[in-house]
Amino acid sequence: MTESSTPDGMAAADSGPGSLPLPGALTGEFFGTFILVFFGVGAVNAAVVTGAQAGLWQVAVVWAVGVSLGIYTAASLSGAHINPAITAAAAIWDGFPWRRVVPYWVAQTLGAAAASVVLYGMFFEAIIEFERQHGLLRGGPGSELSAMVFGEYFPNPAVFGTDEQAWRVVTPVSAFMAELIGTAMLAFLVFAVTSPRNPGRPPPAAAAVVIGVGVAAIISVVAPLTQAALNPARDFGPRAVSWFLGWGDVAIPGPRGGFFTVYILAPITGAIIGAGVYKALSSMLPASPKSSD
Repeated sequence: MTESSTPDGMAAADSGPGSLPLPGALTGEFFGTFILVFFGVGAVNAAVVTGAQAGLWQVAVVWAVGVSLGIYTAASLSGAHINPAITAAAAIWDGFPWRRVVPYWVAQTLGAAAASVVLYGMFFEAIIEFERQHGLLRGGPGSELSAMVFGEYFPNPAVFGTDEQAWRVVTPVSAFMAELIGTAMLAFLVFAVTSPRNPGRPPPAAAAVVIGVGVAAIISVVAPLTQAALNPARDFGPRAVSWFLGWGDVAIPGPRGGFFTVYILAPITGAIIGAGVYKALSSMLPASPKSSD
C-alpha cells in the first residue's frame, strides 16, 4: 500500500503513512512482514520438506493470503509497505519521507527474520529428515535444495536441480531481469489499485485481496526461474537466518553469488520502474477532486 491508500484518498505528506507515529509504523511493518513471511515462507517449507503442497500454484495462493493478511495487519499503522522495494518506490513517487525509508527497511527485514526463526522451530526436524533422505550436508554443495525453504536461488532448485548444468538454464542476467520485471509488475499493481486518480480501483478494504492475487499470479510466472522474491526483506531476512543455522556460504553469498543484485537490487529497481510507469499513465487521467496525486 502507498501514500495514496489513506482512508480519505489523500497523498499529501501530512495525511499519509509518512505522518503516522514512527514507533507504531515500525511495529506495523514488523508484524505485517512477519505475517507475510510466516505464511509465504511457511508454505515453501511445507511444500519442499513435507510435500504438503501439490504444485507451484498452491504455494502461490498461500503467498496471496500472507500478503493480504500482512497488509490488513499493517495498513492502519504504517501504510503496509511490508516490502523495501515498495518503500523505495513510495519515497520516489509518492512523497513518502526519505528519513523513514531505512527504518522501514530494518523493521521489514527483522519481521521477515523473526518469522523464519519461528518457522525453523516448527520445521527443523522435517528439514533434517529431508536432508538425510537427499544426502545433503548442510552448507555443502547442493544444499541449496534445503536452503531454498528460506532464501531464494536461481534457477529454482526444486524445478531444475542444483548442478552446474542447471545453472545454464537461468543466468545471473536473466535472473536479474526476472526479479526486476516481476517486482515492476507488483509495484505497478500496488500503485494502480491504491491511486485516487484511478476510478477503477477497488474499495480500500478489497485492495489487499487484489494485491495478494496479483502476487500469486506473478509468482506463478517468475518462481520457476528465481523462486520469485519480489521483496528484499523476504529474501534477506530468511537468508540471514539460514546462514546462522549452518548453511553458511550456500546462504550468503550463495553458490553462484549474485544474491545482492538479483534479490535486493533488482526488486528495488523494478519497483521504482513499475511505479514510475503507473505514475506516468495516471497523469493522463483527470484528477480526482480529493487527489493531489
